Amino acid sequence: MLEVDVYTDNGIMGRGAAPTGTSVGIHESFILRDHDPNEYDGMSVHQAVRAVEEQIAPALIGMDVTDQRAVDTRMIQLDGTEDKHILGGNSIYSVSIACLRAAAAEVKQPVYRYLAGRPLKTIPLPTFNIVNGGRYPDLVQGVNEFILAPWKAECVEQAVEIAVKVYQKLEEVISDYLGGRKPALGGSYGWAAPSSDPAVILELMTRAAEQCGYGDRVAFCLDCASSEMYNSQDGTYEYNGRRVSEAELVEHMEELTRRFPLIFVEDLLDEDAWSGYEAAHQRLRRTNLIGDDFIATSLSRLQRAYDNHEIDGFILKPNQVGSITEALDTYRFAQEHGLLAIPSGRSGGAVGDIVADLCLGLETLISKNGAPKSGERLDKINSLLRASSENPGSCLADCSRLARF
Repeated sequence: MLEVDVYTDNGIMGRGAAPTGTSVGIHESFILRDHDPNEYDGMSVHQAVRAVEEQIAPALIGMDVTDQRAVDTRMIQLDGTEDKHILGGNSIYSVSIACLRAAAAEVKQPVYRYLAGRPLKTIPLPTFNIVNGGRYPDLVQGVNEFILAPWKAECVEQAVEIAVKVYQKLEEVISDYLGGRKPALGGSYGWAAPSSDPAVILELMTRAAEQCGYGDRVAFCLDCASSEMYNSQDGTYEYNGRRVSEAELVEHMEELTRRFPLIFVEDLLDEDAWSGYEAAHQRLRRTNLIGDDFIATSLSRLQRAYDNHEIDGFILKPNQVGSITEALDTYRFAQEHGLLAIPSGRSGGAVGDIVADLCLGLETLISKNGAPKSGERLDKINSLLRASSENPGSCLADCSRLARF
């Protein structure tokens, strides 16, 4: 992970770090690494450090740190490639974050307040990845994330409490399902999926919520991350123990939306399945179809998806596109065209990730926060709680209009 400090003439410092998820789409900005097998298995970032110190820093000295667009544009032009292949998206993004934080510090405001320009009226609904799919030694769960959304909580504090209690109860429920064997933790700190059938996972989550007395206060979301399960040779996806066609996968998902309250389904198909998303969007009427790797926080991809009526919204991950300015441009297009924008941290995220500030400052309806476990995830949850206390009179965002079930 690359970390950058930016200092202003007044001695104010802003710091930025570029996280990298365990699942990285092919349309994301380029991550500049050293590829030296003798150091961190090739994952070290000395080249990115040199790019910041030797090329980016000299080009930015003397610029106004509060002019985010000018700063980001200078770096983008300096790189000169569409995917930031020369300087690295991780280099540019880290500097971009650091400048944003320095600008906020200059006016003595939290970053989220600097972005909002006023006290907050709403706090985003936090959602929690409490069951992790993927490939395990004994099974493959084709859906990557099973997400709990405490959408009828009365405040953010209650939303967090609901999630923590259901997450803890789910350990017991899964253990019963496994005949007394304790579930393992998945790679993103949710419980490892105990079945290849997504319906079984959703039933177990429903049972845990009901046993906690929250059956009427929660809904669910799915992040399919289907590019991970896609075979480009035959155009099939791995799903519930077998290979299925695109049409079959959409049919299975439609059945899940009839059986369970699903607020959104993310990355249902491969990241380049343009015609498939159009067909899926026409069919899936009881949920919101969201693009993550499919959009990669790219304005041009979001515009194309909107023009073709392929999605209802996108996952906002600024590191995917590589600068704060570009991410905000994509967000503004979504706002202007009635699309949902859901900020999300990365599974390989950092403590103090800027995503928490974005979801607050933009007052989005939903925030993806990961499981209520491990430092960088708890850090984002605590950011929401802290902002709630710092903004008296703010309330939890009303997500009722998103419910199509």
